[in-house]
Amino acid sequence: MRVARVFPSRTRATPSDELSFTGPPGLFPPEVDEVHVSVTFSWDMSHADFLVKQWQPIAPTKIGGPATGMPGGDFEPGRFVAPGYVITSRGCPNKCWFCDVWKRDGNITELPIMDGHNILDDNLLACSDEHVAAVFAMLERQSQPIEFTGGLEAARLEQWHVDAMAELKAKQMFFAYDTPDDLEPLRRAGEMLIKAGFTVASHRLRCYVLIGYPKDTFDAAEQRILETIDAGFFPMAMLYRDKGGEKPTGWRTFQRHWARPQIVASRIGNRNDRKKEE
Repeated sequence: MRVARVFPSRTRATPSDELSFTGPPGLFPPEVDEVHVSVTFSWDMSHADFLVKQWQPIAPTKIGGPATGMPGGDFEPGRFVAPGYVITSRGCPNKCWFCDVWKRDGNITELPIMDGHNILDDNLLACSDEHVAAVFAMLERQSQPIEFTGGLEAARLEQWHVDAMAELKAKQMFFAYDTPDDLEPLRRAGEMLIKAGFTVASHRLRCYVLIGYPKDTFDAAEQRILETIDAGFFPMAMLYRDKGGEKPTGWRTFQRHWARPQIVASRIGNRNDRKKEE
């Protein structure tokens, strides 16, 4: 069966084969049996609905993806994410107020482990030790640099995880600073990783920092970002959006200053220079 996969927008993780599309079918649509519109972000739902209407005359059209609330199910490499990106588990045991993962996929479900170099799991370290060890063993076979861009929970990081990631020479790994109780585990994780040989200057240790949520302030958000830097991580500000995708007023400029790597690196350099002068 020939299935066209349609995405509201293209990212690094979007497939690029001949049956992957990011817009209407155009004047010369492909000959397919079905069309699957995949939506990752809730704010793309209106555009996804438009795409469904555009593709319906071509073939029976379905809509799915995380934004629809549909459980993830099994993972098929290269189907809805680019080759090399892999998901080995679904769900998360944490019930964070700002996150829909646990509502959509429930607690952790371990999936068959497929080959890939970029792990997208929502909470890999919440899986069983046997599963995590099997994921590390799979990564040892890969020829491309290893990445953990789905996010790792600092509070669940253990020394054997650190040893394995050091052995894998991971290109980058992302942790998260979403709520105040994330800070101490993040500091501990930074100490462990740096002791294992990862350096701050390499920018391999990265951290998503949630900003702009209700009652957040610019001063409080910047404080969390600076705490992230002091813990040994390169920060990436992630701007909170409501279900409609609306960004809180005034936060876009702030986020840009703490989300674009070149700007962030410059700001960190300037801060380090001021510290030396003091």
